Amino acid sequence: MGYETIRVETDVRGIATVTLARPDKHNAMNARMIAELTKAAVELGGDAAIRAIILGGKGKTFCAGGDLGWMREQAEKDRAGKMAEARALAGMLGAWNALSKPVIARVQGAAYGGGLGLMAVSDIVVAAGNAKFALTETRLGLIPATIGPFVVSRLGPAFARQVFFSSKPFGPDFGLRCGLVARVAPDEELDAAVEEEVAAFLSCAPGAVADAKALARNLAGPDPAEQAEMTANALADRWETGEAQAGIAAFFAKETPPWRKG
Repeated sequence: MGYETIRVETDVRGIATVTLARPDKHNAMNARMIAELTKAAVELGGDAAIRAIILGGKGKTFCAGGDLGWMREQAEKDRAGKMAEARALAGMLGAWNALSKPVIARVQGAAYGGGLGLMAVSDIVVAAGNAKFALTETRLGLIPATIGPFVVSRLGPAFARQVFFSSKPFGPDFGLRCGLVARVAPDEELDAAVEEEVAAFLSCAPGAVADAKALARNLAGPDPAEQAEMTANALADRWETGEAQAGIAAFFAKETPPWRKG
């Protein structure tokens, strides 16, 4: 399988750059992108020459979450099909979370839903000052189930409860306070800030970096990827509710869902 929705480049230092490459769709995820991101994580993770990975998005948006076409396809699938899609997304996030290489996310514009999930599985997130984040699933009658274990693990339950089910957008300031974002830079300085983070890893022994990252993950507690089956079932349950069916129908019809007030 070649890459159609992402770009993967490696420089002479062993720094790999993975770029979401659907700018016309605001780098929204579909089944193809999820599969390609999984493949890239496996290939880069197995390449001893890679020292660190930069994860970014082409254009003005980092990742707008789920692609509309992919959402429509999920709505038309049966329970088993919906759960298979959830497992694929969880598997991709789990593969990135388990990478032995440090991952630096370069985030500009918006990061919603699955885009915020990608931030959660990155080690260091460098965000533009005008970036905006949100978990918007409850507006559709759904829940952020698949990305949930990774997001809650990153933010902690107290911060997660502030944004996990209100769909309220938040910016880099809250991102810094909750630990999702490591540093904020003006748009014109974003690449320089990312490069500073990359340079720090190039001064460290790569084997020690990998072992230290593994230790940090183990000390943090259970692997979020282990909850994939539970979250797939939770999401499938939610898809089957009248609320979700009404919310998705209203979304695609560009109408107001029945619970919307004000």
